[in-house]
Amino acid sequence: MSQDEKSRFSTDHLTPEQYRVTQEAATERAFSGALNDEKRPGTFRCVVCGTPAYSSEHKFESGSGWPSFWQPADEKAVGTTVDRSHGMIRTEVHCATCGAHQGHVFEDGPEPTGLRFCINSLALDFEPES
Repeated sequence: MSQDEKSRFSTDHLTPEQYRVTQEAATERAFSGALNDEKRPGTFRCVVCGTPAYSSEHKFESGSGWPSFWQPADEKAVGTTVDRSHGMIRTEVHCATCGAHQGHVFEDGPEPTGLRFCINSLALDFEPES
């Protein structure tokens, strides 16, 4: 997603920490995020544009210190790119609607996908089921 396409989504409502994570691909400290221990049924939405990104039905305790999901709410909700930063090769996960950085996906998750979407709490809003 180009910078012009990203700029059509306002980031005025973000805290400085949310901006760093979603717009500058920063990472929050492990075990510091408010949503790591969230266990209620509900939907995790992109903090920038509100797109439903992950469901509590797909969340699991990975022990990594970040909210982890074995799949997104919809496969079209997130996109991926190769991340070659910090001297390693990883797969970055971003919102498919607005391009906001969310975290990374790894191939060490549980069945049925074997994936672990390791997501920054600061990149998400949680909407509990009513």
